Amino acid sequence: MSKSRSSYWKNHPGSAVLRLLVWLSAVITVAVMAFLVGFILIKGVGNLKPELFALEYNSENASLMPALINTLIITLLSLLIAVPFGIFAAIYLVEYAKKGSKLVKIIRITTETLQGIPSIIFGLFGLLFFSTALHWGYSLLSGAMTLVIMILPLIIRTTEEALIGVPDAYREASFGLGAGKLRTVFKVVLPSAIPGILSGVVLATGRIVGETAALIYTAGAVAKVPSSLMGSGRTLAVHMYVLSSEGLYMDQAYATAVILLVFVLVLNWISGFCAKRLGKAANGQ
Repeated sequence: MSKSRSSYWKNHPGSAVLRLLVWLSAVITVAVMAFLVGFILIKGVGNLKPELFALEYNSENASLMPALINTLIITLLSLLIAVPFGIFAAIYLVEYAKKGSKLVKIIRITTETLQGIPSIIFGLFGLLFFSTALHWGYSLLSGAMTLVIMILPLIIRTTEEALIGVPDAYREASFGLGAGKLRTVFKVVLPSAIPGILSGVVLATGRIVGETAALIYTAGAVAKVPSSLMGSGRTLAVHMYVLSSEGLYMDQAYATAVILLVFVLVLNWISGFCAKRLGKAANGQ
C-alpha cells in the first residue's frame, strides 16, 4: 500500500504539491489560532480578580459584570427576533416558493449582499432609523434591532442550505403516508435540518457577541445595566474596546477578552449539545 502511494505521488507531482499546500494551510491555521488563544489567556488569566465581577462599575474598579449582563440581554433579544423570521423566510424560499422565481432570486441576492456590508454601515443605519427616527435613543432595543438586521441574512442562508440538504425522499415518504405540506415541513424536514440551522445560529451568536461598531452607535457605551430596554448599556466587546482605547485599564481589557472567549466557547458547547440531542430525537434514537 505504501509503495503504491509513493509511486502515485512520483507520477503525479502536482498532487503532491497540492497535498503539501493543504497540510501547510492547516498547520498555519492551527498555529495562528493557538497563538491568539494562548496570547489572550497568558495576558488575561492573571488579571481575573473578584472585583471585576462587581455589579457596579466605577473609576477605581472597571467591573465587567454590567457589560456581561448587557451582552446576555442583547444576544437573547436579537436571537428571539431574528431566528424565527430567518427560519420562516428560509422555509418559504425552499418549500413554498416556485423554483426559478424572480422573487427568490432577488431575496437571495439581497441576503448575500447584506452579509458583505461592513458592520459600521448597519450601525449608522440603526442610529438614523431606530435611535433618531423612532426616537429610541441609545438603548439596548436599538442595538438589538440593528443586530437583527445584521444576522438575519446569515440565518436565512444557513437555514436555506440546511433545508436543501434534507433528501427529497423524506418529503415523498411523508406525502405518501398522507401528511400535508405543513405537517411534512414541521414534522419531517425541519427536525432533520436542525443541526445545520443551529450552526447558523452559532455563527450569528458569535457575530453578536463580538460586535462593537454597530453597538457603539445604537446601544451606547454606558457602563451599567439599564433599568429597561430603552436604556443605554455597553456589551463585553464594547467594554473591552473602551478600556483598551483609554489605555488606563489594559489589564482589565485582557481579562475581559478571556471572559469573552469563554462566553463564546460555552455558547458553542451548548449549541453543539442541543444539536446532538435534537438530531437524535429527530432520528428516533
